[in-house]
Amino acid sequence: MALNYIWIFFILAAALLSIVQWVATGDSATLADVVASTFSSAKSGFEISLYLTGVLTLWMGLMRVGEAGGVVGALSKAISPLFRRLFPQVPPGHKAYGAMTMNIAANMLGLDNAATPMGLKAMKELQSLNPKPEAATNAQIMFLVLNTSGLTIIPVTIMAYRQQCGAANPADIFLPLLLATFCSTIAGLMAVAAVQRINLFNRVVMAYLGAAALLVAAIVWAVGRMTRESVESLSIGVSSAILLIVISLFIIMAMRRRVNVYDTFIEGAKDGFKTAVSIIPFLVAMLVAVGMFRASGALDFALDGVRFCVDALGADTRFVDALPTAFMKPLSGSGARGFMIECMNTCGPDSFAGRLSCLFQGAADTTFFILAVYFGSVGIKDTRHAVACGLIADIAGVIAAILIAYFFFA
Repeated sequence: MALNYIWIFFILAAALLSIVQWVATGDSATLADVVASTFSSAKSGFEISLYLTGVLTLWMGLMRVGEAGGVVGALSKAISPLFRRLFPQVPPGHKAYGAMTMNIAANMLGLDNAATPMGLKAMKELQSLNPKPEAATNAQIMFLVLNTSGLTIIPVTIMAYRQQCGAANPADIFLPLLLATFCSTIAGLMAVAAVQRINLFNRVVMAYLGAAALLVAAIVWAVGRMTRESVESLSIGVSSAILLIVISLFIIMAMRRRVNVYDTFIEGAKDGFKTAVSIIPFLVAMLVAVGMFRASGALDFALDGVRFCVDALGADTRFVDALPTAFMKPLSGSGARGFMIECMNTCGPDSFAGRLSCLFQGAADTTFFILAVYFGSVGIKDTRHAVACGLIADIAGVIAAILIAYFFFA
């Protein structure tokens, strides 16, 4: 519902502002720009969706191979000690663990919409344990907030968008995004744990979180001692190596189980193709609305207001151009994606704002969308503390993304 009003507002505001400018000045250039933007944005949305089709087809196929090869089961076992502490109401070995692991794995790989089917399955399995079907359980809220924090290790789709927009090194946001999304996830986890009185100082939980924190600290320490050129080279090398290792591991494990790897890949790839095709209308619709909003000058007016306030405080204003992505992200993934692409097209994919918009896109997830879809799928009406904790994760991700972008790209 929120997205409906946002979409209508963008289009009507663009139409009204362009007509007012024409009546006030007699210059119809803005009107022509707004109309032209509808065609150019629709074309851009289709072209980007077409390119993304290949990426999602590939990775959904590989995910299916990884599932058949037992990698998902191994991940479930590896992470089950942590999950048992974070989800104390879920019995050991419950079906929800496998679905949650698959969903989180897809999010870690930055597959966006590809994670949704497993997320819905996980929510359904958790609902089977719900004594009050209309109220969210603690386990469902913890899962949702971990989902909305958007923990991403390999931002596949964001790198694909950067490649499509002409970035010199599409993977240069790999390490910064890893750090930003880690901050978002930790903030969301701490918020839920505080409300649900989960002891994060448990030895098992501290072991997992401590290991993750040490890894992130080591990355920050190493990066801080390197030149920007070296950081970009390392980011590209690490991301490429992880991608190749993941692909190889999925295939090798499937071969060990005597799985027909090719046929399994094709079955998963079919789902990826369907997912990619289903995105086209949403991406085209939002890119057209965003394009009209920017062409009318409305977006520039809003950003100029924020820029004036930031400048009055004596702060650097380069981050302002990327803010629309941050503002839209909790409401709509396709809307934020549209602003991210628009920012890269307008400011350049390798500009500070272009890179920061990618960090905003990957640092957190669509809190209100996920809440509506996931809880709506099982009939939950009382969301309890899910929204507040999800927004805490989003805000932490935005702040971290800005600080990290200045550290890496300023």
